[in-house]
Amino acid sequence: MSQDWTEKYRPDSLSKIVGNPKAVTDLTNWARSWNDGIPEKRAVVLIGNPGIGKTSAAVALAKDMKWDIVEMNASDQRNGDAIRNIALKGAYFNTFSNDGTFMDTKDGGRKLIVLDEADNLFGREDRGALPVISELIKNTKQPVILIMNDFYEMSRKSAAIKTETLQITFQRPRVDTVIKTLEKIAKNENVRVDTDALVKIAENSNGDMRAAVRNLESLALGRDSVTVDDAEKLSDRIIRKDIYDLMKAVFREKDAMKARRMMRDIDETPDHIMLWIDENMPYEFKDKGDLTRGYEKLSRADIFMGRVRRRQYYGFWSYAGDMMSSGVNIAKRTDMRSFERFRFPMYLSKMSRSKSVRAVKSSTCSKLSSLLHTSTGRISSDVLPMLKVMLKNDRELMRELVRTTDLEAEEAAFLIDAKVDSKAVKEAMSSVPVKSVAPPDEIAKDVPEKKKDVPQKTQKSLFQF
Repeated sequence: MSQDWTEKYRPDSLSKIVGNPKAVTDLTNWARSWNDGIPEKRAVVLIGNPGIGKTSAAVALAKDMKWDIVEMNASDQRNGDAIRNIALKGAYFNTFSNDGTFMDTKDGGRKLIVLDEADNLFGREDRGALPVISELIKNTKQPVILIMNDFYEMSRKSAAIKTETLQITFQRPRVDTVIKTLEKIAKNENVRVDTDALVKIAENSNGDMRAAVRNLESLALGRDSVTVDDAEKLSDRIIRKDIYDLMKAVFREKDAMKARRMMRDIDETPDHIMLWIDENMPYEFKDKGDLTRGYEKLSRADIFMGRVRRRQYYGFWSYAGDMMSSGVNIAKRTDMRSFERFRFPMYLSKMSRSKSVRAVKSSTCSKLSSLLHTSTGRISSDVLPMLKVMLKNDRELMRELVRTTDLEAEEAAFLIDAKVDSKAVKEAMSSVPVKSVAPPDEIAKDVPEKKKDVPQKTQKSLFQF
């Protein structure tokens, strides 16, 4: 089986990372600073959209510096214990390389700790990860790279991620940069690609180099040439997945049938599309009459969606889709046009940002309900508001609550409205034995002594009791 092109042509050196020269320079300078000892910023955060080379840059850096790499991505279990056992231990001690040779940091031997998709650490299965990551950033003796898409959301939860790390932002590569890369790959694979086809593939990738390479591979599979007609077919497939093109067809073009066709082809549910239309309609329909007619059509669509939920008959989706696409399109009768950027639904943004908070609140209420012998609903509505006020003014009560209910750091932070790595949370958690990595000279002490062979006694008869 042939190797995937995204892996086959993954850059093996930072000099081969395209489209981000400043980011590459900053990352190189940080890595070289480790040659003089532990730098002021022990960890780096690579920020940017998916597919633009962040993970490739981390892997290439390790090869350039001749560092071994310890990588934890979203497919791994990344709760507090897992990160402590893998990343934190690897970041504290001298260790062995992949080929078995001893790596002494005094002689430059290091391991690069990489946490990929570090902003996706907040599910139930990743509970306890954030405090360990904060400890890792502050105390690591090995270089650490955190890779994330949403730095703001991560820094809002932990002050250490904002103040104790070096942030490097990766930008989307330009279209001409993507074209040059695709040309080299096509030449190496002995595939002739029309220039116009390369332009079409690069434009449709929207700066996602990984997507561009995969699209080229899908078109060239089993063939020795790729034409612009082939790329046009690929363009149709991508358009069906683009919500922004649908918004443009609904609000800014006078073709109701085109909006209807695109509504049926797009890879989104009607509920999701309705949120987009509802969010953008007040900004797109400047005339009051247009706005009134538009919301009348959208309300009709909502009626059909309600019938879908009540009757579980999804045939009504087509009626709802017609109303929110061609119906909203023909509701506009004036030539007043908006040139603003389409807005992402505020409801989805709030729900996404509050997902981790809601999960922590749910687990906290569950533990409190067991302690107080009442329902989680009663805890959430009646007990939690008063308890949070009490805990802010009574630190001893907070420590006692942590001991009796086995609260975790995130849950304690939620109860007193503080960050996970704040002083107040650390004081509250001080009453609980903290799992920590023992220093090297104490590791031998932790090894249990070999038990002496003790002759096993025969099992007692029932009549002997």
